[in-house]
Amino acid sequence: MKRFLLLLLVPALTHAQLASPVMSDKAKKIHAAALTIDTHADVPINMMKPGFDVAVEHDFEKERSQIDFPRMIRGGMDGMFFAVYLGQGKRTEAANAEAKKKALAIFDKIHEAVKANPQTCGLATTSKDAYLLQKEGKRSVFIGMENGWPVGKDITNLKLYYDLGLRYITLSHSLNNDICDSSTDGDGPEFNGLSAFGEEVVKEMNRLGIMVDISHVSDSTFYDVIKLTKTPVIASHSSCRALCDVPRNMTDDMIKTLAKNGGVIQINFVPGFVKKPSEPHEMSLKALRLKIRQTDFSDADKKALRDEMKAINEKYKSDMPTVQDAVNHIEHVIKLTSVDHVGIGMDMDGGGEVVGLQDVSQIGAITEELVKRGYSAKDIEKIWGGNIMRVLDQVEKAAGNI
Repeated sequence: MKRFLLLLLVPALTHAQLASPVMSDKAKKIHAAALTIDTHADVPINMMKPGFDVAVEHDFEKERSQIDFPRMIRGGMDGMFFAVYLGQGKRTEAANAEAKKKALAIFDKIHEAVKANPQTCGLATTSKDAYLLQKEGKRSVFIGMENGWPVGKDITNLKLYYDLGLRYITLSHSLNNDICDSSTDGDGPEFNGLSAFGEEVVKEMNRLGIMVDISHVSDSTFYDVIKLTKTPVIASHSSCRALCDVPRNMTDDMIKTLAKNGGVIQINFVPGFVKKPSEPHEMSLKALRLKIRQTDFSDADKKALRDEMKAINEKYKSDMPTVQDAVNHIEHVIKLTSVDHVGIGMDMDGGGEVVGLQDVSQIGAITEELVKRGYSAKDIEKIWGGNIMRVLDQVEKAAGNI
């Protein structure tokens, strides 16, 4: 549902075939050598659909699928954090139990895919795993959880998920939960930050070695986390509010505070978080959102909504952000802090898509743009994977001492 809604709510690009990005020899060399890690991939949404095989190459045009192992290989993507995602539902005891059950099914699906493709990939939980798999020519499958709802109100669930390979939790999603306030809940704040239970969750994540992810959370939740955490935190898929003024993005002060904490912001490529649409475009999208709320999503409804979205996108195609616009967010963070506190979390299969980068096979376009802007191989290696692996190492190391 998340993918379908996002495809309706953000611009979608269509071409007959996705072309490989044009790269200089220098960019190709840097791209091949760097450990490339994306911290937020929603491919499990597709993996949970009957018949979808992540080991088989899929057609972007026909399926709108952006990630599979063949395209990761073709694009030079060494590893991705596969997201155990659940949109926030009711917070009853029964609903929490069902959320846990669904989350465990997603974990199982990810593990099954890794076991079925040992020649192609491996489960990674440490930077050492990732670098070893890269050396072997294999893809790293890390696991993150988007939305802490499956934790419920049972702190022991954190250890259960950690043992299954979980290495970060995005504390909330688009609505408040029992852990904290979200940046986008229409009812406003519930706790003015972390709840009392949320404080215990952060402490236990620190103790276990699970990275605390502050993407999606409210500003007050972010500052509560920073005051409480004993380890660096991450924003697994967020961009810069100074360049695109939406609540999901981080302010300059938040980014600088994150850097002081030793953390890293992984830039999100969802169009509406990279570049704000024009006012007429936004009004058209708002009208479409109202229709979506009133629709039961029959096949005919879906086709009509897609057709309407396609017409809107065509009319306002000049609004669509580009790879250059996305890299502007990377550069903004570097200018605010340093090259040590930024990375990439494109949110593919969850809406992440810009002109020049429609699926994972095209990620070389980012490296090419960074090379054009004069960044060194060392800088690019930090942006692509070095920074997030440093934080993962620090969180793991601290766990034994908390």
